[in-house]
Amino acid sequence: MSVLTAWQFLITQGHDVVNPLQPEQHVPVPLHGRTVLVNGAAGGVGHLALQLVKWRGARVIAVASGVREAMLRDLGADAFVDYSRAAPEDEIRDVDLVVDAVGGAKSPRFLRTLKPGGALFPIFGLGYEDNGEAARLGITVSTTQVRSSGAQLAEIAPLLNDGTLRVAIDSVYPLADASRAHERAAKGHLAGKILLKVT
Repeated sequence: MSVLTAWQFLITQGHDVVNPLQPEQHVPVPLHGRTVLVNGAAGGVGHLALQLVKWRGARVIAVASGVREAMLRDLGADAFVDYSRAAPEDEIRDVDLVVDAVGGAKSPRFLRTLKPGGALFPIFGLGYEDNGEAARLGITVSTTQVRSSGAQLAEIAPLLNDGTLRVAIDSVYPLADASRAHERAAKGHLAGKILLKVT
């Protein structure tokens, strides 16, 4: 579902199911020639979102822990902010889109990084509240709930096959150790996806 999440936020939603998180449907924005900040860029959704916006011709600023910089630059990041050294909302200005793969109540801090007319996409929209600041700044805030789509997976498969999209692997556990995989996920700060190996 991570790749579908990135795809439906950034490329095409691909369904018309009523959005329970906001009154209107989510609409992806043009990416070519734009500057996009991806917060949580090393995570399961974030590292795929970074690659999709790069594929669509955007300049990408990745925000993650400093130990992830080499990985994210290898995946296409043009610039990098280590959130443990500097708050990205204090360092970055005039971006066209923020994809906040962390999301939640802290997403409004990214409003000041955006140009008027820009957009903020919190992947996890629950808890978002800006008391009308986005509207005052002329910024669109939009989120969606992702749906399964075999048709979209068929569109995405060639990008995985030819290496346009690469899935980063944080760790691999035998199926019998699924509880350890859950413990790893609970610790956070992932670099890509956790795999369960069936032997």
